[in-house]
Amino acid sequence: MQNELPILVEVRRGAIVESWHRGAIAVAEPDGRVITLLGNDGLITSTRSTIKPIQAIPFITSGAADHFSVDERELALVCASHEGEPIHTETVAGMLGRAGLDESALRCGAHAPYSLDTAKSLEASGQPFTQLHNNCSGKHTGMLMTAVLRGLPLDDYVSPEHPVQREIVSTFARMADLDENPPTAIDGCSAPTFGVPLRSLAISFARLVNPSDEYSGAAHRIVAAMINHPELVGGTKGRFDTDLLRAGHGKLVCKVGAEAAYCVGVLPCERFPRGAGIALKMEDGSYRGLGPTVVETLAQLGVITDEEVTQLVTYHRPLIANRNGEAVGEVRTVFQLES
Repeated sequence: MQNELPILVEVRRGAIVESWHRGAIAVAEPDGRVITLLGNDGLITSTRSTIKPIQAIPFITSGAADHFSVDERELALVCASHEGEPIHTETVAGMLGRAGLDESALRCGAHAPYSLDTAKSLEASGQPFTQLHNNCSGKHTGMLMTAVLRGLPLDDYVSPEHPVQREIVSTFARMADLDENPPTAIDGCSAPTFGVPLRSLAISFARLVNPSDEYSGAAHRIVAAMINHPELVGGTKGRFDTDLLRAGHGKLVCKVGAEAAYCVGVLPCERFPRGAGIALKMEDGSYRGLGPTVVETLAQLGVITDEEVTQLVTYHRPLIANRNGEAVGEVRTVFQLES
């Protein structure tokens, strides 16, 4: 990282501090102003899956979502890093079918479902996992459906030079106050990922929840889909995105990214009349410190109540257990935000 970042989280075993997690937090308003900062808001961060809700905007503005009669549940899945449960794979397969495609059209690659129950069920029945189980298959299906509607080539829809990807870059650049040619690399699912300042991620989520341009209708639909169908965004149990969406009761949208990046959009409220975007990055890429940091940030900003923090306690203050199942330590935050 460019500069030493502050310690956000301690890992304690009894009275002993065993490890630390450093990171950065940026909070911005839709006009691009950073209103709260801890660490470096210029920290170059790989977007990874945090921007899936932004990547879904051209799926709507192109007309593809309406042309293929995509409902709110399916739209939530286009924004998802899902568990690969049947509700996810069957939904993706149905969407592909309406576009005249099947699983073979995907270019995200196959991996075992994140859901252990689903993985065990597949193994017990002798069935292989497929690209449908890839946590990014919903995003890729949205890209494919856009390409089908526009009569574009399908084989290389993940290429950074493909018109679908160029439209995504253009949309993200406008949402995030970026140049249209940010540093680009290849994500785990083979689609492009971008290197951007942390504040840009925060700005993009502030505008997602309070849009003021031609993306307004699409952004409102995406926010509603994620809030109303959190189990499609993550999974039916044990997923932080899903549980945070549920605990937020319509006050926020959120999206995790690989290497412990995270974004939250706070809908306009008394504390943030114009809404706000929050972007966080753990320096070491470890998820161990991410949940505590996200929940504590939202609590300190007054976005979630004490009761809602309690609902998220397993993410906020994870316990460390020994081999006998006894709690012998905890992971806890040690930072204080300032305006």
